[in-house]
Amino acid sequence: MIFLTVGTLFSFDRLVKAVDEAIVKGLITDTVFAQIGDGKYVPQNMDYVKILDKEKFDQKLIQADLLLSHAGIGSITMGLNHKKSIIVMPRLKKYGEHVNDHQLGTAKRFEELGHILVAVEANELPNKIEKLKTFKPKPRENQADKVAGRIKHFLNTFSD
Repeated sequence: MIFLTVGTLFSFDRLVKAVDEAIVKGLITDTVFAQIGDGKYVPQNMDYVKILDKEKFDQKLIQADLLLSHAGIGSITMGLNHKKSIIVMPRLKKYGEHVNDHQLGTAKRFEELGHILVAVEANELPNKIEKLKTFKPKPRENQADKVAGRIKHFLNTFSD
């Protein structure tokens, strides 16, 4: 099962529509369950709800073989923590989906590290779905020492 989530704060019709169309074209043949938020687009080819409570969301995530999501850091880290293959589509400012393009930076960095696949535009989604067949996500490494070192360095700039 593929779990599609757009998060809980904003709708994301562009992603929901892209997945719905990929199902129609036969690019997605697995069952899809979607949490679509309060968008205007109504999916025709997948089961969906607008919002899931935390318990039901976690159940769907655990059941899923693949996570399709917006590029929110919470969704990405939850998927990685549950060792799910993930394709994300960042919300973009140019489409009025967010106030800036921070999700694009987040998505690209996680992709550079080999953790996820990113489809910036809807027309990239079919290629990413195909690529997922051979994609082996790299596990995340705890970098607490690096983060602590950066914080220490930053704080030391105030004591000079």
